[in-house]
Amino acid sequence: MKSPEVARMLAGSSADPLTLGSPLIEPFDATSRLVTFLWRGQASRLRAWWSVDVPMARVPETDLWAGSAVFPADLRTTYCFERDGAQAAPRSRNGDGPGFVDPLNSSLVHFPADPEDPGDREVWLSELALPDAPAEPWSRTPTRPGSVTSTTLWSSVLGRAKSVAVYRPHGVSAAGLPILVVFDGFLSRTLLRMPDILDNLLFSGLIPPFVGLFVSNFDGTRDEELSPTPSLGAFVTAELLPWARAQLGAGDEHRNIVTGQSRGGLAAAYLGLHHPSSFGAVIAQSGSFWWPAPDEGEPGWLIRSASLQPRSDVHFYLDVGTLETRFAVAGAPTQLFVNRAMRDTLRDRGYKVTYTEYTGGHDYINWRRTFADAMIAVAGVPSGSPAGHAAQRGTAGAGPAPESSRR
Repeated sequence: MKSPEVARMLAGSSADPLTLGSPLIEPFDATSRLVTFLWRGQASRLRAWWSVDVPMARVPETDLWAGSAVFPADLRTTYCFERDGAQAAPRSRNGDGPGFVDPLNSSLVHFPADPEDPGDREVWLSELALPDAPAEPWSRTPTRPGSVTSTTLWSSVLGRAKSVAVYRPHGVSAAGLPILVVFDGFLSRTLLRMPDILDNLLFSGLIPPFVGLFVSNFDGTRDEELSPTPSLGAFVTAELLPWARAQLGAGDEHRNIVTGQSRGGLAAAYLGLHHPSSFGAVIAQSGSFWWPAPDEGEPGWLIRSASLQPRSDVHFYLDVGTLETRFAVAGAPTQLFVNRAMRDTLRDRGYKVTYTEYTGGHDYINWRRTFADAMIAVAGVPSGSPAGHAAQRGTAGAGPAPESSRR
């Protein structure tokens, strides 16, 4: 499918189509938009790639490349340009390299490198936000933020030191508070802005205060640490949570929450299923429930395990993007398929499950927004309750509530 606007310009004038910007967004129907990616340069092959996959073709006798696709009008996602089949993540914001950001799109998403992780590298992506994309009211900078301090916890189970950042809400003692365990702690703090979200939700009276334990997972050991294995359970339940109880006085087994994205979502769901006495709720965003890879075993192990575990009162929040239809690992089911399968299995077993599919891909920019929805779903304070009134009076908080409290 071709963009009518680009076709008119090429046929009718010498005007440069790149003056239209990129991506070019045009009407299609009541619920969709035609999106055209544009680029000028030299390549043998080119496509818009990452959470989308749109082949681009060179306009004959020019160095202009264009590719179009129809997307839902409420899409928000990330993309880059991939030249000559490289499948390389952009390492700069300069629009060069085998994988590079869209030089005509000023809306960028920065994945900073964790300074404590020698294997980490920064990544840049371009953002595609169509006109009806949901608002993101909860990640704004708080007026009175909680505190975040970094520490190191030695794990005998893992045989290594773990970096943990501790979030404490503004104006509230940590003693007796429930704990939020967060995997991939560095990006969860920086790119997902979870401390800001917690501050804003708390002040608006929508959640009670939590102590956050942001556990870093370095590239070299991440897959090992976030696999659903007994060592994961032992580290969290026998080392991390007891440490928080001893050092902070925090922890409430009925209200503790564990959360993660992708592989971290797999780990969070495993803990909720296999260690229900330690957590009251799980937030698994785009959980990698296809695990293990086909060359390591039969995919979908945790889904099958969920069908066998004794039912508990753990509340599960699951979400996944409608564009997550490509294989995460060759030969394994897609993220969309396995998240639906996990939802169905949990519901069949009688668990309380909050499930949503957002319009997007395997995207931090969507997880940032839906994390707030997840916290409200699994830990929300009923309207008019004493805890809600206390938060709104400012006993702990981050600033005024947004105009719309729920999206």
